[in-house]
Amino acid sequence: MGKRAREDVDDTVPNKRLHVDVTDRVSALSDELLLVLLSYLPEHDLIHCELLSRRMRSLASDSQLWKSAYYERFVRPRAVRIPGLREARGMEKSLLYSSKFSKWLEDGHLVGRGGSTNWKRQYKLRHNWSRGNCRRSETEIAEGPSVPPLLLGLHEGIVVTAEPVSGLKAWQTRGDKRLVASMTWSRDCPASTFPSSLAIDTSSSTTSNLLISVGFLDGSFGVFALDRRRGSLACRYMHAPSPNGTLTAIAFSFPYILTMTGGQLLSLYTFTDTEYDTSNRPELDPPKLLSSLQSNTAWPPLSLAMRYSSAGISASIAYVMPRFIAGWSVGLQELRLADDGTILDSRLATALSEGFVPLLPAELRNGVYHDRSDDADFSLGTTPRHSTTDVYQHRLASSSTKPTSLSYNHPYLLVTYSNNTMTLHMVTSSTKELSIGPARRLWGHTSSVSGAYVGDRGKAVSVSAYSNDLRVWELEGGVISNAAKQRRDRGFTGSVLIKPDSQGGAMQTENEPPEHGTKCWAQKEADEATINKGWVSFDDEQVILLGEKRRGALALVAYDFA
Repeated sequence: MGKRAREDVDDTVPNKRLHVDVTDRVSALSDELLLVLLSYLPEHDLIHCELLSRRMRSLASDSQLWKSAYYERFVRPRAVRIPGLREARGMEKSLLYSSKFSKWLEDGHLVGRGGSTNWKRQYKLRHNWSRGNCRRSETEIAEGPSVPPLLLGLHEGIVVTAEPVSGLKAWQTRGDKRLVASMTWSRDCPASTFPSSLAIDTSSSTTSNLLISVGFLDGSFGVFALDRRRGSLACRYMHAPSPNGTLTAIAFSFPYILTMTGGQLLSLYTFTDTEYDTSNRPELDPPKLLSSLQSNTAWPPLSLAMRYSSAGISASIAYVMPRFIAGWSVGLQELRLADDGTILDSRLATALSEGFVPLLPAELRNGVYHDRSDDADFSLGTTPRHSTTDVYQHRLASSSTKPTSLSYNHPYLLVTYSNNTMTLHMVTSSTKELSIGPARRLWGHTSSVSGAYVGDRGKAVSVSAYSNDLRVWELEGGVISNAAKQRRDRGFTGSVLIKPDSQGGAMQTENEPPEHGTKCWAQKEADEATINKGWVSFDDEQVILLGEKRRGALALVAYDFA
């Protein structure tokens, strides 16, 4: 047997391993220089730097770094979308980061807080909103359904509920979810055991007290005060019953109260006190009736709103109105008041076109369908292409379907329908003009849209009736622009689907311990299916909706983005 052939062997001598200098020169830099270097890193790299050392963790969490990142991602893009701002000469430099209050638009209140604002937390919060990442929890508030239906209101993590049997209650939805205060309908509220409408004063600057107004079936209304520190609810004023019927809607911005009755009577009241002070005189004097307007065309659903501006105060009611022959449209009534309460003007606007409007759509008059996606049917999402018959049926269904809900927060008027769509109207309100713009169709839901709520900064939340499909909308994209058309062509739907407990895209800033004592969807499966009841609202940190379990119990379903 012959010898094995020798394999080729590399006889070259390996090079010596080079000596690596392990001197830490970065740590020798001052904190000021390191902050300058960190300011050039993207946000996800800042989070990775926190894992290096305690010093880097402190520097990478610097509030000024995250304040600048917050401005560049969430404030500056909104400023650029202001019409004519980018084209103006010299305005490009004015959009650069600055701590000036005027440059932060609606986020100026965060700058006004000074050093108390946690900019890293605010960035994480807005990041989770943009991705739809949140944590879901449920708090049972009633063992069975209520007749009349349960009323709810949300403000800064406090949910107020009104029910005929259990009375008025306040629930805390942030942190330790619990019952804050409760009261039953007593002798101070005669014949008021059936609440029909509820509103919370969101304009109050006090953090310890919260004013609530409740309307009742007998036409009366009351004002109640929630003391957060003491955990108590008390009746501060009770108005006499009205012969005009049930209070179907109410808006409250102290000292003004706007009510709408079943007899279609719109009334505006004002209290003599300009500010509510519990230390001097907790009881309120009877309010003064400023104006009453009778309507014959205002149909539910309704949406009452009050807002302050440099020109004075505006009290508005948005309503649904039937169209001639068939179909529905929306209208808006606005009362303008001076600072002293004097009524300056009363104006009316509708979404109907003035003059003659043919019954047959323009696309079908010649038997040929022409795409008019840039007109009234402009969509924030991909506009589906249909045949002539499909377009006619869609137009007919859209015009003949009564809206399921309506929400108005100037300048956005959002209307929901049972055909899985919504329409957005832009309202123009100035000293000389009040008008409702053409409808913009919003697509995205897979079942009937049962409720929607428009908040500040052009943000809205909508919920489906059957699939619990919850979506967040940025309504600023509803304005026709070239960028909006490009997003539409790329399939952008204009909304973000809320994904409870989806941690894949969430911004992880630190190792957070799991919550205990809270029924979190991420830790334990739901023992029962929860069906939403159509009411939905949100604040800066949470989306709250009312759900009903299979056994009939009512629960507050909280989607926490913080």
